[in-house]
Amino acid sequence: MSYNNEQLNKLSLTGLESTLRFAQIALDSTERLVKLQLEASKQSLEDHTKAARQLTEFKDSQEAINHLNKLATQSIDKLVNHSRDLYEVVSGTQSELSKLVEESVGLFNKSLISSIESVAKNAPAGSDATLNAVKTSVAAAAAAVNTFSKAAQQVAEFTDSSVKAATSATADAVKNSSKRGATV
Repeated sequence: MSYNNEQLNKLSLTGLESTLRFAQIALDSTERLVKLQLEASKQSLEDHTKAARQLTEFKDSQEAINHLNKLATQSIDKLVNHSRDLYEVVSGTQSELSKLVEESVGLFNKSLISSIESVAKNAPAGSDATLNAVKTSVAAAAAAVNTFSKAAQQVAEFTDSSVKAATSATADAVKNSSKRGATV
């Protein structure tokens, strides 16, 4: 199987475009994560400063303890929300990268099949069985990659729904706990 210069240039360009797209996805995701972390840090600093000021104003220790319980509940709620936001960024990045890999594998398979067909045109007599075996192998590999990709997508969807259910359950437990603590 030999490639001419045009085919090699096209293959190189496709590889370069995929690499650049991968880098762009990685940079965008990193930017979102850093922004999310900076916003959380800034909000945390503001919340702690406000809480420290408020605690100096309480004269009754029971009132201060109730306020601390309220602050703890709010902190857990914010932590759950922050975790959810982080998960969404990571999950979105994983989805984009999976799509990029699927496209790259698809393009490679098309290029490989095209090359095999090109070789088949110039193949000596009697090599049909070998070429058909290669085509079948390529088709089987493509089907396996497709099946694996679909299974990975199903796992990602299951994980996504599980994480959402867990964060909702955690948030509900925190709210219920704070309600019980307030009535005691």
